[in-house]
Amino acid sequence: MSASHTPRHIYKGRLISLRLQEVILPNGFKVRLELITHPGAALVIPFLSRNRIIMLRQFRPAINSYLYELPAGTRNVKETPLECAKREILEETGYRADKFYFLGEIYPVPGYSSEKISIYKADILKKTAEVKGDADEILESHIFTKQKLKTIFKEGKLKDAKTISALALCGWL
Repeated sequence: MSASHTPRHIYKGRLISLRLQEVILPNGFKVRLELITHPGAALVIPFLSRNRIIMLRQFRPAINSYLYELPAGTRNVKETPLECAKREILEETGYRADKFYFLGEIYPVPGYSSEKISIYKADILKKTAEVKGDADEILESHIFTKQKLKTIFKEGKLKDAKTISALALCGWL
């Protein structure tokens, strides 16, 4: 994809920026796109044991609903994906992990966003703090077994794309 015109920046916020850009696709077709620039994120699968993980039930205002999710968050400026993962597991669960294993990366919405999520498995957890979360987060912690997760997935109760991708990467779905 090559740009045929200078992008027009429409919005720059705390988390994302939006630009309007005309691009020429590899097939020569010219399109006008609305593109979001995102700093990236990290997601953690916190293993309490071989068969138990910590999940969150979190309210998401964009869809006016609660979702079951794994701990995740947006990277801060100059923060590595691993540093972000370590920060998020502590903020959202109150646990620290002795070991982190990189599982892979996903682009959740590449049609219009540059967001890349780095996915980690964490184990040897120690409860070290109370859950802080951010002021705009409503979080509830839940412990799930592999079988329970498969059941709620089949029932259509697990809808968060990044969580589904991460669970598939670690062999739980």
